[in-house]
Amino acid sequence: MRIEVTRTGGFTGIGRHVVLDTTSRPDGPRLEALAREITAEGANPDARGVPDGFHYEITFDDQAVRCMDPHITPAQRELLQTVLGEGA
Repeated sequence: MRIEVTRTGGFTGIGRHVVLDTTSRPDGPRLEALAREITAEGANPDARGVPDGFHYEITFDDQAVRCMDPHITPAQRELLQTVLGEGA
């Protein structure tokens, strides 16, 4: 599975885009399970971001999920931290 994360916003406004292929990763099955869980959770239509907060778009299997600080679920946070390689 190919997972893409695009992060925008933040204090500096510098965007970031990372593509991760789960095929050869030992944690690939876990990341794919997180992606499916995020899709099942759906979006929170009432969620509003905060000033200088990050906005994320997570794309996989022709599906896109958008989320933003501080309204990130545990599954979203784990996936974002792994793909971006930093705290999310």
